[in-house]
Amino acid sequence: MKLQEVLTDYIHYLESVRGLSTHSIRAYQSDLNRFEGFVVDRESEWTQLRPADVRAFVGSLHRDNLSGSSINRALSAVKGLYHYAVQFEITGVDPFEHIKSSSSGRKLPQVLSGTEVDKLLAMPDDSFNGSRDRALLELLYSTGCRVAEISAMDISDVQRGKKSIRVLGKGNKERYVYVGRPAQAALSYYLDMRGQYIARNSLDETGALFINLKGTRLTARGMALIINKYMQRSGISKKVSPHTFRHSFATHLLDQGADIRMVQEMLGHSSVSTTQIYTHVGLEKLKKVYREAHPHGKR
Repeated sequence: MKLQEVLTDYIHYLESVRGLSTHSIRAYQSDLNRFEGFVVDRESEWTQLRPADVRAFVGSLHRDNLSGSSINRALSAVKGLYHYAVQFEITGVDPFEHIKSSSSGRKLPQVLSGTEVDKLLAMPDDSFNGSRDRALLELLYSTGCRVAEISAMDISDVQRGKKSIRVLGKGNKERYVYVGRPAQAALSYYLDMRGQYIARNSLDETGALFINLKGTRLTARGMALIINKYMQRSGISKKVSPHTFRHSFATHLLDQGADIRMVQEMLGHSSVSTTQIYTHVGLEKLKKVYREAHPHGKR
């Protein structure tokens, strides 16, 4: 099969069988397009790449000044392609089988302090938009959900009493997240405002939990813009994205002694190794305290 045909089939496999998110699919597509361009430029057959070709591809990633994590992501995408091709007997050879990921020097995630979180949560007003925004910010911090997961939530996913919410995560894996009292209160107030807003503006009822002014589902992109708006107004200098609330949720739980396996379940991580990055955040905080407070810490 031609490489382009295999790439099309593989992307469809990732979407329909693996159930990857739209964001992940775009990342795979970008990395695999880069690999396809490399194969075309070298006028090589993708099923007959030699070790020298593989080294040249890795070298091209470095020459393009990609970060360590971006290089690892590209290699992972190509390895996945060949694993798929071998599994379905499209080819019998995987030239990337013994290629190891590079040391990326993974950056620790940005985390908000408790004071900074409180400052952001206090900013929205009592208008329809404000009530929605406060409920959104509260849920992001209270549940640790990905912004795409919250965007996909329907009212029917909110359990009785608003103490938990059903979430459909990556790979269509279902889990339940817990809602703290401040988030419960914000969600109740918003849902009352939401019903009034739809009735007042004669909008068709929709099952989406978070809606925009047109009454349609608020997208992940729309949520990111909302968060950015409040960040700019807050004066907080940190670079914050919707995922920063997820990082803060996990880090604050672990800092307070929560079991890492429980945090893994709440985040929907398939492996505890993914969750362990947040223990490193706590260690870095301890190191900073030591350096600043201990008489010999600065030596």
